[in-house]
Amino acid sequence: MKQLLILSGKGGTGKTTIAGAFIKLAEARAYADCDVDAPNLHLIMTHISKARQTDYYGMEKAVIDTELCDSCSICRQNCRFEAINESNGKYEVDSYACEGCGVCDAVCPIGAVFLQPAVAGELMLYKDNGVFSTARLKMGSGTSGKLVSEVKKQLKQEAADADLVIIDGSPGIGCPVIASLNGADMVLIVAEPSLSGISDMKRIIATAEKFRIKIGVCINKYDTNKELAQKIEAFCQERDLSIVGKIPFDTAAIKAINKGEVIVDIDCPAGWAATNVFYKTLKLMNS
Repeated sequence: MKQLLILSGKGGTGKTTIAGAFIKLAEARAYADCDVDAPNLHLIMTHISKARQTDYYGMEKAVIDTELCDSCSICRQNCRFEAINESNGKYEVDSYACEGCGVCDAVCPIGAVFLQPAVAGELMLYKDNGVFSTARLKMGSGTSGKLVSEVKKQLKQEAADADLVIIDGSPGIGCPVIASLNGADMVLIVAEPSLSGISDMKRIIATAEKFRIKIGVCINKYDTNKELAQKIEAFCQERDLSIVGKIPFDTAAIKAINKGEVIVDIDCPAGWAATNVFYKTLKLMNS
């Protein structure tokens, strides 16, 4: 099973658009959306059946047994995260502020505070037009990297015989990206010709290089600023990185995406360019 991961240094570069095109062109039997903070690959991929949904438990959270609590305030005084509040003589835990360190549990003299597993998100699995694994992190929850690992684990279990897996990753260089890079055979970085786009592209390239993974770069909407697009090409040449293609800005592609379609489903310049990028990426991955 080869894993092709698609990343971008920043959001809005067209990473998911490219991922959707690749999944269609490859007729992929297994794919995943590891952007657990803002998953949206499902919006452009058609699925007949409903997803199987499973609660994801992250770190434990503190809970106070209000019947047992004698309001001594020791737990609140020792909470460095200020996650325990008092209201009308009753103490309660702010689950968004609680880091699950367990100090409150340890210092409570009567055992009224304890830790319990807390739902931090939701795993989803589609099994109709191939196997599609994804997840959604609950608001304010941490452990996003662990959830990404669960998304990939679920995909491997359900599509163990797939030759190629296409993964839509998260933007940035945080924990979800690190978790998605683990085990990948190649990463395609989708860059855009803007100052912030170039800055963030350099950060994600530096991150991916630490994993010693084969890297390709695609410039999306290259014609919106050809001068900066040339700077991206020059940077990649200096780093001996492969440019696998350039995709033009295309209003037809935007209309297709807004209708929940994949850009290679329609006849448009962006779709043609994405097709060329797809084949060059596969050639690079298999070289």
